[in-house]
Amino acid sequence: MKVTLFFVFVSFLAAAQVGNRAALENLTPNAPLPEKILSTRSAVIYDPSFTAKEINEIHAGLIRAGVDAVVYFETDRVFAGADVSSAFSQYFTNREINCLVLFSKANNAYHLKITTFNGKPTFVEAGQGAWTASDAYLKEPLRVLYSTAVGSYKKENLLISERPELRLSVTVLTARRTEAFATDLKVDRLAVQKFGDERDGELEEIMKLYPFKYSLVDASVPEPELRKQGMFYILRFVHSRGPVAKELLGYEVREAETALVSVTYPNGAEQLKTIPAETPVYKFYARQIEFNNVFLGTKWDADVTWQQALRNFIVGFKRELRIE
Repeated sequence: MKVTLFFVFVSFLAAAQVGNRAALENLTPNAPLPEKILSTRSAVIYDPSFTAKEINEIHAGLIRAGVDAVVYFETDRVFAGADVSSAFSQYFTNREINCLVLFSKANNAYHLKITTFNGKPTFVEAGQGAWTASDAYLKEPLRVLYSTAVGSYKKENLLISERPELRLSVTVLTARRTEAFATDLKVDRLAVQKFGDERDGELEEIMKLYPFKYSLVDASVPEPELRKQGMFYILRFVHSRGPVAKELLGYEVREAETALVSVTYPNGAEQLKTIPAETPVYKFYARQIEFNNVFLGTKWDADVTWQQALRNFIVGFKRELRIE
């Protein structure tokens, strides 16, 4: 049986926002409320800027409207990178998540959007419609959701948890995880996906530091096709707050840490850099296309810009192999 999936996204849209949410940028407002919003499960994705009080208020409002929100995740956790989004997409499918919403906060107002999930790691199609409501006070969009939902559909979600389920575990790395570099890359070609925008010029320049074979490829090319073209590995990254990035990649994270120490190579020489825990960072790694084995490098080399993080990964690899 085909299952139509929906999500509940709670997102704080601001200049400091992290994570990849490009898939949600083209939502068309003023669409009808999804028909199964009151009869199926929901997943909540919220920005880390939201307070516990706001999350509890959101959950209470969703309960009142009849929305069964069974999981809550931070936005920068779900959209930290291509591999991460694919894992969360599969997780939602496995959990039979069936009902959704997007909450953002910008320009001193809360904006509520409700839309459907396309069953893909992109989450939505370009230009997809979304039901919308907004106000300066959080309770008002929730009130409008309640009045619209109960006035349009029969409330069928009867057993809803009174507390939001936060920080449930989602497995991102499904195969072997190695804190080392893939020495096979000395002979195997690496696929490097282009951004598809003005960043590609910088990407091309930085990749000139890479000592082995690689190809810059369009992000739209499927991995099986890359493998047919002779590429055995693909370069990936996560972009999220430091502790979230480490957790997603299987590193040990201590809750009390207020800062993380990263190895960086700003001028080719190794340095230690202390980065506040809440600062978004980039961390690159290589993954085998065929077997999904992940090679993270020998040191935590995340950095605050993708350019320096990529240089760290390349220079660290060269130093490990004693390549000048």
